[in-house]
Amino acid sequence: MTEHVYKHIQLTGSSTTGTDDAIRKAIAKANETVRGIQWFEVVETRGHVVDGEVAHFQVTIDVGFTLED
Repeated sequence: MTEHVYKHIQLTGSSTTGTDDAIRKAIAKANETVRGIQWFEVVETRGHVVDGEVAHFQVTIDVGFTLED
């Protein structure tokens, strides 16, 4: 196994569909500019309520990526 050094950032994804979609959207957006994404960890899950109904799911994640040599 190769030794790596990781950096991590915190992201919050949002979705009207569900938490899984919110996570996938956050990672997909980060992948546009961040190379070497290796892992994520869910830090917080919350939502936005409008008129007594869930309008958005919001998931905050830590995303880890390898630093380039």
